[in-house]
Amino acid sequence: MERYSLSAQEERIGATIVDAAVAIHKVLGAGLLESIYEVCLHHELTKRGLVCRRQVSLPIVYDGIVFEQGLRLDLLIEELVICELKATDGVNPVYFAQLLSYLKLSKKHVGFLINFNVPLMKSGIRRVIA
Repeated sequence: MERYSLSAQEERIGATIVDAAVAIHKVLGAGLLESIYEVCLHHELTKRGLVCRRQVSLPIVYDGIVFEQGLRLDLLIEELVICELKATDGVNPVYFAQLLSYLKLSKKHVGFLINFNVPLMKSGIRRVIA
C-alpha cells in the first residue's frame, strides 16, 4: 500500500491547527464542553486566514442510496483537513476508527483528533493520514 504524502498546503494547515489548539488550551484549559472548543477553534482558524466550516454534513452512500442524515464533521478546514474534537478523560480507539471512516467517506487524506481534556495540549493532538 502506497503511503500518502502531504502537500505543502496540508502541512501548513496542520501546523496552524496545532498552534491554534495550543493557544486555546493555554487560555481555557481543560474541562469545558466539546462545543466550546469547537467554536473557539473555528474562530482561531478563521482569524488565521483559513476557510473553516463547522458541523459539515457528510452523506452516507449505501447500497446505491444517498442518506443525507449521515454524519457530521466537527470542522472541515480549507476543504482538505478534518478535525474531530473531543473533551474526554481518555481517547477511545473507536475515535480513531471514526476519523478514519470520515476520511475514507469524504475522500480526504488528513485529519486531526484533538482532545482538549488533557493537562498538556501536545498530548491531546493526533494527526491521522489515510
